[in-house]
Amino acid sequence: MDQQGMVRLIRSRGITTPLVLDAMSRVPRHRFVPETQRASAYGDHALSIGCQQTISQPYIVALMTDALDLCPGDRVLEVGTGSGYQTAILAEMGMDVYTIERIPELYEQAKACLESLGYAVHCLLGDGTYGWSEFAPYNGIIATAAPDEIPPALLEQLADGGRLVIPVGPRHGYQTLWKVIRRGDDIQKLDLGGVAFVPFVTP
Repeated sequence: MDQQGMVRLIRSRGITTPLVLDAMSRVPRHRFVPETQRASAYGDHALSIGCQQTISQPYIVALMTDALDLCPGDRVLEVGTGSGYQTAILAEMGMDVYTIERIPELYEQAKACLESLGYAVHCLLGDGTYGWSEFAPYNGIIATAAPDEIPPALLEQLADGGRLVIPVGPRHGYQTLWKVIRRGDDIQKLDLGGVAFVPFVTP
């Protein structure tokens, strides 16, 4: 499958937001996977990127990005840079992107790839459990790995009206993808369905 075929498949599965689809039609996903995986880069499935981590299935990237309900210029925090592909999608959409990765090898690879493609994003090597309070609050927060429960720091760093999209559940098996909306002191949680993500890397 090529890039436009990937986008058509995502659209057929119900993602119709032009901002999301346009970004996914422009960001070269093959640049974010190992060379041995590039022939499969646009298939609708996750791929290994080393260090026991994966680049998410394109449909899931689109679903989570769409659920953030972002507008160009919004400040967004990504927990788990991984390959950098999700980061690039957000940057392509015109967001002010802050991204955290705990694994040094992936951090360096993703940062170099993003820079080579001209994406100006803010990268941090660190533990995403604690978010990135220096630049909070965020209009959107997205986590690309699954904790056992939602880290309190991420809720605290959401702006009023902000959205957090995060998989939560056990380390082995399926998790639930949650969309969490903060309205003042009230927290609303929407179940977006079952997913399978790698677990949070913790100290």
